[in-house]
Amino acid sequence: MEDSDSDFLSWDNLIYIADFHEISNERHIALLGGEPTLHPNFVEFVSYLIARNFHVHVFTSGILTDEKLKEACKFLSEMSIEKLSFTCNLNHPDISTTTELDKIDKFLNTFGHLTTPGINLFALDFDISYILKAINIYNLKPHIRVGLAHPIPGEANSTISIEDLPRLAKQFLSFARDLSRLKITFGFDCGMPLCIFSDEQLGVLYKSSNGKLSFKCGPAIDIGPDMMLWSCFPLSNFHKKSIFDFNSLQEVKSFYDEIHTKIRSESGGIFENCNDCIHRDAGLCKGGCIAHLINNVNNEVPTTPKEVNL
Repeated sequence: MEDSDSDFLSWDNLIYIADFHEISNERHIALLGGEPTLHPNFVEFVSYLIARNFHVHVFTSGILTDEKLKEACKFLSEMSIEKLSFTCNLNHPDISTTTELDKIDKFLNTFGHLTTPGINLFALDFDISYILKAINIYNLKPHIRVGLAHPIPGEANSTISIEDLPRLAKQFLSFARDLSRLKITFGFDCGMPLCIFSDEQLGVLYKSSNGKLSFKCGPAIDIGPDMMLWSCFPLSNFHKKSIFDFNSLQEVKSFYDEIHTKIRSESGGIFENCNDCIHRDAGLCKGGCIAHLINNVNNEVPTTPKEVNL
């Protein structure tokens, strides 16, 4: 949905996207940005999609203006989780302003029953205890979406280095037992490598997650306000194509699957031993985020829809 007026998704494009999903027999639409709630038609868009029998999932910071929250509360707060759900990434309170914390408090008091908390890991020495408290206070879903910040080829964003990933694994395990004890599950977002965990650690993780862990990495198709497609957020400047070049989401996914497969066949995984990994051969792990592989080969990725020379 994006953040600036010139980049807001139009009604015509939203309707086309809804039709495109319907033709593809896909009844789930996720809204993200930027901050999707900043869109002037956010509530109307969500209401329209729900009226067309889509399940709408919104990724948000929870920092809404009082006016927007009041509007959302009026039209959306009584929706069932089968129709509407949220993922709210919660930053540690120490790095949030008092105003931000106040707005998040108001959002979670209104929509907490529809919300799954999330955390994006971009540095070591992280803490998730505040999320456990939030789950209890706001009646959030007892599940944490754990994202790992990945490099954006050609840019300098905050990520945890490949060398430090085993340290991240050890630190996360210190929280996993608490999650199991409190009956709070978790799931890894795309690109978490399996081999940074020992067999013993994996046993703890699978128990804490009810056996629903994923260590895969693949296209998670994004559609921009200009109707351009890309594989996923870290690759938002990589091999962009117009939605009008495809007849279905299945065609889009096949297009990007082929690109991912080619890159992985030539570049392997993020670790030297990925090529000989039995877990990768069995399809249990993809070998880490593909953005790392592109970063290793090219210092900068073209922003045109041309092939990238690997």
